[in-house]
Amino acid sequence: MLFREHGKAVYNHCFRLTGDWAGAEDCASLVFLEAWRLREKAEPHGGSLLPWLLGIANYVVHRRRRVARRHQALMERMPAPGLLPDFADEVVGRLEDQERIAAVRQVLDRLGRSDREVLALCVWAGLDYTAAAQALGVPVGTVRSRLSRARRRLDGLARKNLALPMEPAVAGWQLTGDRTDAVEPHERKAR
Repeated sequence: MLFREHGKAVYNHCFRLTGDWAGAEDCASLVFLEAWRLREKAEPHGGSLLPWLLGIANYVVHRRRRVARRHQALMERMPAPGLLPDFADEVVGRLEDQERIAAVRQVLDRLGRSDREVLALCVWAGLDYTAAAQALGVPVGTVRSRLSRARRRLDGLARKNLALPMEPAVAGWQLTGDRTDAVEPHERKAR
């Protein structure tokens, strides 16, 4: 009954204070919610509750403006969003890497377990011969021979399965001594 009697007057008052149709609707709704919450304190003025409702409307509109100002101030303090990088090139690169890894895995799967283990430790993990021997529980000479055999076999399988051209510099890479750095064949002779 209260809404039917004063709803239009409260809405018009809220609209005059906000200048925004949607904002006035929100405020009018909040006025009647507050009126319900404060119904015990309602005091009719001259038999009408309209002055009391318009007082609540003033409070609701004021609070809405204060919240909007705080929100705006907070938004202004936030750093401006930067440009998002284009991830398309990265995605394409990852897909290409995934295809290459799949092809390499097919070749590696054709090697024996001991050859894969020594390749993983010496080439990928960067362990020297002594550390790889300790990890595998075999003598250092065994690691050297397995690595040499694995490289020759891997080179042949890669050329056959991946159609790689023969590159003398790549074919001759090997680990020297107990170090993990690779040298080309012509550098080995000088050492």
